[in-house]
Amino acid sequence: MKLPLKHIIILVICSLTGIFVYQTYWLTGLYRTMKQEMNNHIKDAMRTSDFNEIVLRVNELQKDNVEHGSVTVSAGYSDDGKALVTSQTISYTDSTYKDTLHTRTETAVDTLAVNNTDPEARAIASSESGLDVLDSMKELLLSVQQGMHSGVDTYIDINLQKYDSLLTDVLKAHNIDVPHHILYIYTGTAMDSSKIYIDTLGIAGDSSYIPSPKAIRYDYEFNRHHSQRYQLIMEPITSLVWKQMTGILVTSFVIFLILGFSFWFLIRTLLRQKTLEEMKSNFTNNITHELKTPIAVAYAANDALLNFNQAEEKSKRDQYLRISQEQLQRLSGLVEQILSMSMESRKTFRLHPEEIHLKELITSLIEQHQLKADKTVHVTLEINPESLTLVADRTHFNNIISNLIDNAVKYSKESAEITICCRQTEQTVCITVTDRGIGIPPDKQKHIFDKFYRVPTGNLHNVKGYGLGLFYVKSMVEKHGGTISVKSEPGKGTTFTIIL
Repeated sequence: MKLPLKHIIILVICSLTGIFVYQTYWLTGLYRTMKQEMNNHIKDAMRTSDFNEIVLRVNELQKDNVEHGSVTVSAGYSDDGKALVTSQTISYTDSTYKDTLHTRTETAVDTLAVNNTDPEARAIASSESGLDVLDSMKELLLSVQQGMHSGVDTYIDINLQKYDSLLTDVLKAHNIDVPHHILYIYTGTAMDSSKIYIDTLGIAGDSSYIPSPKAIRYDYEFNRHHSQRYQLIMEPITSLVWKQMTGILVTSFVIFLILGFSFWFLIRTLLRQKTLEEMKSNFTNNITHELKTPIAVAYAANDALLNFNQAEEKSKRDQYLRISQEQLQRLSGLVEQILSMSMESRKTFRLHPEEIHLKELITSLIEQHQLKADKTVHVTLEINPESLTLVADRTHFNNIISNLIDNAVKYSKESAEITICCRQTEQTVCITVTDRGIGIPPDKQKHIFDKFYRVPTGNLHNVKGYGLGLFYVKSMVEKHGGTISVKSEPGKGTTFTIIL
């Protein structure tokens, strides 16, 4: 069962649409995931940079207060490797500093331990999912970090410039290199708790950057009372996400183009195949008629000679014999051309070139076509120089010129006015065959050399053919290493130009 072409086209369009919709859905989901991941990177970068800035300040305290005490920050596993310990210790040897420490600072020591030897701890840990444990760890580390701030900020102020530098480096590590501002903000309340005020204690970042109305703000609160925070201001990360997706987008677009081209080529091939099938069907009908006509005429002539005593009269006998001979010649020419087309497609096909005198060959062809034509045929032959010769296969070159003259005669109206011009150029021979016939419409000219194609002739129902003549001409011209072209205007005539 053959599937109609329009159904195939509908299926192809539906397939392409489905692929496009799926790709769009997949890319949209990927964009959202990458955007969320980038937002998480920014938030983690703010937290990480804050921790690193604290460590730098602690190092400064250690250098400045070697005589009075020490400040240490540690995070990692215990010595036995079984417990995760995050701790902060601030100690002084001088009693004065000890008293001050107790009255002015808040210390925090937080320890999370999962001991393999503790059955209860293992039961609690195994009851939680991996994500829950991870979230708990993050909350714990954040709490420890806030406790560190409570102690360290008392002795040394936050270095906002250093924090900005650290943050810039971490963002660049995540391929987020954009202008930004970083603000150090304090949120407080009035003495009577009637008003909440916000004060910007510092600003750092790119001095030339001016935030647009679409700028995004990321807040990171770093103290236990939620009164102090860093605020990162930067432009939306949409362009950064699309930039990181460039490779995927280009690949998806190329794949879609390849699929589109493949489907287009498939439909084009099917359309050409359908056209070829129609032309083959027309060829079969035409060739059947062409073969039957000479056979029927020759059979009728022989039947008259054998069964109706027409052979006794010499004039009648000669007439019927001549008719039979003409029809057999016509049949022979038709079969010969079909065989030539079959031979042309074989790999063993070979030309037998020889020197041909154009005037002699073309003059003979003109006489033949004038004798067999059923209309007045006037042919003007121009050869420059008159002794012009050409090296070609005589049989096939004869068929080439004969086909062009035959077409010029068939597609002329009451009488045929034909001009054949041959001239020598520098390295080639140019041959033109011009008629004043019905012409060829512009949209049909590109198909006239196709196999089995016939130009619709309108009211000229007596024009016979089977769509092989011009295809044969073009094939043979190309076998000789030449080219053929056509110029035509409906109602004014046609010119075929051969360059060999």
